[in-house]
Amino acid sequence: MLTLAIDCSARFCSVALHKGEGDRIIAEASPDIGRGHAEQLPSVLQTVLDAAGVTLSEVARVGVTIGPGSFAGIRVGVAFARGLALANSIPAVGVGSLEAIAVPATLAKAAPVMAALDARRDRVWALIAGADGEIITPGAEWTPVEAAAEARRTGAWLIGSGAALLAAEDESLAERVIGDVAAPAIADVARLASHLDPGANPPKPRYLRDADAKPQTGFALPHEVV
Repeated sequence: MLTLAIDCSARFCSVALHKGEGDRIIAEASPDIGRGHAEQLPSVLQTVLDAAGVTLSEVARVGVTIGPGSFAGIRVGVAFARGLALANSIPAVGVGSLEAIAVPATLAKAAPVMAALDARRDRVWALIAGADGEIITPGAEWTPVEAAAEARRTGAWLIGSGAALLAAEDESLAERVIGDVAAPAIADVARLASHLDPGANPPKPRYLRDADAKPQTGFALPHEVV
């Protein structure tokens, strides 16, 4: 089975193709574009398809990161994945950004790992996966102090762009930082997407913080009833 994976949750515009037979990534690309995912994603997808020598008609499912991460980027990735799935009559599956970072790391370490992303405003988005890859602390938005306390409580290793913030709060955690990444590796997203249940993991954005832009209802003008 061929699984197409998409990640626009950070500054990268990432696409990969995973082949179930042999558990292989047959092509991938993750250009660092900063912004403009909607404009760049179609060409990155075509580059990956060309490199793999396959067409969209051969893809059996599509996976996409659903957050947390860039509000606009997640919406672009999810909308694109849904469109591909609908047009090609294949299932679409949502993959949590934090899960795609923590689960591969925890399986490699055979120990609990906290994936922590810098959410700005003195906050982090964090999640902890246990040694068996199961989620033991669901994703949430915390202060670095709160997240550091949870990392200590569970004995978790740290990975992600927010790991340094936790280590700054507790020096004992500094030696437990195993990586500084802003987004999951697209290969890991693809592998997770290949076996997740689409029914239980819909391609729906997962935001751990409300959008900054909100309707200014206080300035709404009354409408005349005709």
